[in-house]
Amino acid sequence: MYVPKQFQEHRTDILLDAVRTIQLACLVTHHAGAYHATHVPMFVRSENEGAWLLEAHVARGNPHWEALAQPVHSIAIFQGPQAYVSPSWYASKQEHGKVVPTWNYIAVHAEGLLEAVGEDDWLASHLDDLTTANEAHRPHPWAVSDAPDAYIAGMRRGIVGLRMRVTRLQGAWKMIQHLSAADRAGVVHGMEASGLPGSGCVAAVMRNLEASRSEKT
Repeated sequence: MYVPKQFQEHRTDILLDAVRTIQLACLVTHHAGAYHATHVPMFVRSENEGAWLLEAHVARGNPHWEALAQPVHSIAIFQGPQAYVSPSWYASKQEHGKVVPTWNYIAVHAEGLLEAVGEDDWLASHLDDLTTANEAHRPHPWAVSDAPDAYIAGMRRGIVGLRMRVTRLQGAWKMIQHLSAADRAGVVHGMEASGLPGSGCVAAVMRNLEASRSEKT
């Protein structure tokens, strides 16, 4: 992924936190001259000595897993908050007019060897963990055990697990950090006033970055 230096994010904890928050990845594998791309939620699990795993599952009818007779180098793309930036929001528009539109976004790329996992115990543990992580905030969380055992066993037979051992993490936090404080403030105000859900999320990220910037000064 091409990322200009001012937008690069290298801190593993920040990258993994974004992966946990975004969850849904476009998982891409190139095999035998063809690309397999599947959109799946992925669960982060730590291994020994700072290694990390990404876990997912796909329908047995999805040919993606059939390309993994042996582990294949793959990439999981996590797209975070993103929104259009209007040049009319820049303070510098009034000063010299030399402004153009851009796009703010967060993206994380995780690369590693992807393998298929068919063991029923592994699938059961994976589904429990994925469900628990997403139900934890609810006042009455649903658990896999709430459904009949025979029903869940049948559902598990229709899926195949996927596991990636992460070898590289890249992050892009393109939030116009390189522009002036006045331009950044103008974009935050413009996005918040737009009322668009994506713009509101990006504005919140930008405000957090401004708070971090203030703490360092």
